[in-house]
Amino acid sequence: MEKVISVKLARDCDAIQIPAGNPVVLTAGTPVDVIQTLGGNYTVQAMGSLIRISSKDADALGLEASTGSEPGTVPVAAPTGPLEESAVWGVLKSCYDPEIPVNIVDLGLIYDLHLEPAASGLSNVSVKMTLTAPGCGMGATIAGDAQQKILDLPGVADASVEIVWDPPWHQSMITAAGREKLGLDD
Repeated sequence: MEKVISVKLARDCDAIQIPAGNPVVLTAGTPVDVIQTLGGNYTVQAMGSLIRISSKDADALGLEASTGSEPGTVPVAAPTGPLEESAVWGVLKSCYDPEIPVNIVDLGLIYDLHLEPAASGLSNVSVKMTLTAPGCGMGATIAGDAQQKILDLPGVADASVEIVWDPPWHQSMITAAGREKLGLDD
């Protein structure tokens, strides 16, 4: 469990209400409790709600922007050849549901990952993922984070992240590492 940090926002910042996914603006001076700092974003409790603040607004929290690199993720090096699938898996391991302190790979949310050569010599990447609940309004935000992190990889021409619902997600899809982090060991 991360240590909770209580601060007052230094400036106005855009945010997203969890789990609805609604955009909100938090104003300067708003008291917030930072409860999760994984994947380069911040989950805070403010005004009776959970809210996600992007790393670009870390200064509003009085923090330095996180790189999104967490223990267990694969470091991304400059390419020495074609894009490696392991690099894509590595950046996906730096993506988190803002309510759950386990990355989307270890949660078992990634159903398919495919690399295809692009005409430019780079790679097109397609990912199929799901969410822990069909009604989660954060789906587009989580998928967008994953897509942007893939696009930032050297050697990527284009990336798509599609949310799918078949098969339905269930807890048995969580990896051993994810189960351990959540205290779900059998």
